[in-house]
Amino acid sequence: MGKVAVGAAVVCAAAVCAAAAAAAVVHHRKKSSGKWGPVEAMVKEFEEQCSSPIGKLRKIADAMEVEMHAGLASEGGSKLKMLISYVDNLPSGDEKGFFYALDLGGTNFRVLRVQLGGKEKGVVSLHSEEVSIPPHLMTGSSHELFDFIATSLAKFISSEPEEFHPPPGKQRELGFTFSFPVRQTSIASGTLIKWTKGFRIEDVVGEDVVGELTKAMKKTGLDMRVAALINDAVGTLARGRFSNQDVIAGVILGTGTNAAYVERANAIPKLQGSLPKSGDMVINMEWGNFCSSYLPLTEYDRALDAESLNPGEQIFEKMISGMYLGDIVRRVLFRMAEEADFFGDTVPRKLRIPFILRTPDISAMHHDTSSDLKVVGNKLKDVLEIDNTSLKMRKIVVKLCDIIAIRAARVAAAGNFSILKKIGRDTVNAGKKQKTVISLDGGLFEHYNKFRTCLESTIKELLGDDGAETIGIEHSNDGSGIGAALLAASHSQYLAMEDS
Repeated sequence: MGKVAVGAAVVCAAAVCAAAAAAAVVHHRKKSSGKWGPVEAMVKEFEEQCSSPIGKLRKIADAMEVEMHAGLASEGGSKLKMLISYVDNLPSGDEKGFFYALDLGGTNFRVLRVQLGGKEKGVVSLHSEEVSIPPHLMTGSSHELFDFIATSLAKFISSEPEEFHPPPGKQRELGFTFSFPVRQTSIASGTLIKWTKGFRIEDVVGEDVVGELTKAMKKTGLDMRVAALINDAVGTLARGRFSNQDVIAGVILGTGTNAAYVERANAIPKLQGSLPKSGDMVINMEWGNFCSSYLPLTEYDRALDAESLNPGEQIFEKMISGMYLGDIVRRVLFRMAEEADFFGDTVPRKLRIPFILRTPDISAMHHDTSSDLKVVGNKLKDVLEIDNTSLKMRKIVVKLCDIIAIRAARVAAAGNFSILKKIGRDTVNAGKKQKTVISLDGGLFEHYNKFRTCLESTIKELLGDDGAETIGIEHSNDGSGIGAALLAASHSQYLAMEDS
């Protein structure tokens, strides 16, 4: 292990040790006759632990930038994998024609047919179909899974209108969004590192996933070329770039989180061989695994991590993504019920169930503007089976949602700022106000308005008045689908023939 890797490990180990020490402190809060005193003390303590002043956010961004450099220097040199995507030709906006996309990232997958009309028309038409993966295929063999996917793709293409048919001698082209850990070897090949998200298939680990899909398509008689293999963060970047050439990064803030950005190829030591023609390369950061002692972790985060399927990993993701925010709030409510009788003499049974309180639930409560916080009361009753809550109790629940959403948004903003720092877009250089845009996608960013507003304002706060004028944040809808089709277009074999 290199010195940088050791340093990164020491920092994260120190954070884990501190976490263990803090988690070992048992809170023996004496229940007082004043009902709200202990509760308010716990809320105040939680708010202080979640505090994210601008100085701390700058330190988080600095630490992530250090990890970015280390990850670009060598494999395994950082908690950030900084994977080379081999996307060196992002959409220009001129792309035209019909392209397909396959988006596989969970228990469902989508197939899409996209018609592109260049700068004047953009995305002319979009047709898609979602297919559920039978449970037995998630634990069976890779051949069965890819055969099922290929068969579904062939069925979708069979309904293709005549005007979509390629001319004789020309193949259909596909962008493949495969949102599982992959080590890419080219724009259209990559070996699977491991399955996640409930898949338990072993026989394709270490194999080329594009090769597996291609073999399955041939069985169905489908003549189609996989032009690009990507993940959803890279797709979000491509989707944004098609509409706006100032886009330099794509960020996913949904159930999970990740980021991809455009790096100068000569700044990537581990990129061996000749540099790409464009001089740029898209890097898939896999930033969910970032870890730093500067992160404002609480005892509730540490408990969630310790009880997770991957303890000690994906710390950044567990702080800022939609998968986990609701459960952190549940854990605080459980502690308050257990130690301060927040919901009465007994702890509500449903509060003991991990992940029963989801992020859409806390978003709905957080955005409740009714005078009696009726939405909050209904959520507590419907989700947690807690009846007869007072207005005071509901206000405290909203306060907890506010604390956890603001922390997540501000820490996520620090991650975005680290990308701007790494590529030198965090300041106005020599009076030049170069426009820079970050494309974001994901349900958390799209639907949790207070999270989104806080994220955007915090990025501007980190940049300062001058820098904030040069940075834009845009929603890049459906990067995992349309973005894949766009990258199939920008890496089309026929485009290469035209250029030669």
